[in-house]
Amino acid sequence: MRVAVSQFATTSNSQENLASCIRMINETARCQPSLIVLPEFCNTLFSNTQPCYANQEQAWNEALELDGPFLIAVAELAIKHECYIVINVTLRRADAITSQTKSKISVTSCLFSPLGKLINQTDKQTLSEHENIYFSASSSISEVVTTPIGELGLLTGNDSMSFETPRSLALGGVQLLCNSINSFALDQSHLHDPARAFENNIFIATANKVGALTPLQQLQQGQLEQEQGALADVGAGQSQIVSPKGVVLAKINSSEEGFTYADIDLPAVDSDSDTNKKNDAKIGLSNKRRPDGTLITQQLRPELYQKLTASIKPTESIKEIPHQQVPITANVAIFATYKSNEYAIEDVCQYIENNLSDIIQLPELFFIADKNITHDAQQREHIENLSKQLIEQVSAVLRPFQYLCTSLVIEGKHQAVLISDKGLLATQAQLHFCQRYQWTALGEALSIVELPLEQGNIRLAMLTADDANIPEVVSIATRYNIHLLLVPFDIQQACEVEYSLLARAAENRICIVAASREKSFANDLIKKTITDNIYAKNKVKEQKSTGLIANLTTDAALLPQWRSQKFKGYINQPLVKLQYGKITKAVIHPIAACTKVK
Repeated sequence: MRVAVSQFATTSNSQENLASCIRMINETARCQPSLIVLPEFCNTLFSNTQPCYANQEQAWNEALELDGPFLIAVAELAIKHECYIVINVTLRRADAITSQTKSKISVTSCLFSPLGKLINQTDKQTLSEHENIYFSASSSISEVVTTPIGELGLLTGNDSMSFETPRSLALGGVQLLCNSINSFALDQSHLHDPARAFENNIFIATANKVGALTPLQQLQQGQLEQEQGALADVGAGQSQIVSPKGVVLAKINSSEEGFTYADIDLPAVDSDSDTNKKNDAKIGLSNKRRPDGTLITQQLRPELYQKLTASIKPTESIKEIPHQQVPITANVAIFATYKSNEYAIEDVCQYIENNLSDIIQLPELFFIADKNITHDAQQREHIENLSKQLIEQVSAVLRPFQYLCTSLVIEGKHQAVLISDKGLLATQAQLHFCQRYQWTALGEALSIVELPLEQGNIRLAMLTADDANIPEVVSIATRYNIHLLLVPFDIQQACEVEYSLLARAAENRICIVAASREKSFANDLIKKTITDNIYAKNKVKEQKSTGLIANLTTDAALLPQWRSQKFKGYINQPLVKLQYGKITKAVIHPIAACTKVK
């Protein structure tokens, strides 16, 4: 099937906006798509940085009737061009304006079939601060829409900025997410869209606004503020279609009006079957496997997540550490030895003796080059003896307030560990099944560690094996108000670092230090660039991948000694230093994890 996305500007005039929608649908239809996705707020002008309406009455007046002329015209275009159309608008959910108008206006994505029928309407679930003034959020779960072209899901705005709504749709069998947004930032197109596609093994088609997101008189003031370093209030465009591997298949690489399209393969629905059984395909969460063959749906543990969430109570153990006790900075280092067994342990000890970093992160079972040997019981016994030796030797050379994290085999289980100068400080059992460690018993709890540093105290969690790739468990750990996530892992796919870990840092506002042995992968991600890029030919290059240090951007008000920077297109992009070579050092800002982005 051919899916197209369109981007354009709107005004505060509904008739002008209808004319723009008709013009852009007609232009996009030239490529003969099966589906067209339009941006958010197609009928109105709205900004997520400042109020755009004078009052509730204006919001009501600019909202549409579900059976009014605006949407009737869109339905007629679906018939004319014989395609599905997704359009997002504000809808009146009552007969007249009342004192409760806010609760009677929704931000809704509507799906029209080629027969002109409205076959689905999905209200926005996650509202911004300014949207909450005028609109009501949906409390219902988004539904997967079964069509002859595939299983579709509708997303709006911030619903794609976190994993929950896309994951819910993916668990329901969605194959393509139609994502209508209204954003001045690049975060969604550069990070969250590919992350959602990769972690759920689905296609995403995102259409964004361009042009002013506020009335012209406000925009002029906004341009002045932008020159002074404030946020830009202009639609960023960058509408795109992303594959299940996180590869950008088509993109409008600008903030100009236009459209783009891609031909994608979705498993068709067998219309001759009474059960509507879908043809065999590798798209969708139920078909997503890790490189070792582990099914993602086999890894997920909803009962554990419920248990961990239920155990979170506002007790002293999980209250936020007061800001004045959280260090502004902490020194971290990744060390990746190329040696094995006892020689690897000696190499690490020598490094510690000549290093002053607060936290030293090592890869998963860093002293074992071939993890396949862990399947042999005798080899595991040898690895467990080496693990005990490591704890003894490392704790003997660590300084006070200095720590080392890796994963070991302890009592027959694969666990992340934190070692101090006094010995084994904390452990975290592997939480999710994976084929390469199928012999280990899985943990049933999260270990949250309050770690004293010379500069203050930080709270951290550890995850090993595939655990950090599971957004559910990272989100739960964040609810314990952690500042830092330590990840000793063994990278299996380049996207784990390109998108997954970065998304975990950005969406949860935490610092991440993740270490892996270096691996090489065929670089499919090169093809994520647009077609006029020099890499657009069918080239597949080897890409070396390791871990990273993901730091948080800092709040100038929190850190007045640092000069604030002008807006560069991102509102919540982590600062990243990729692991390189044997030693990688960086300064992280734990205090920035205390300032959650709304």
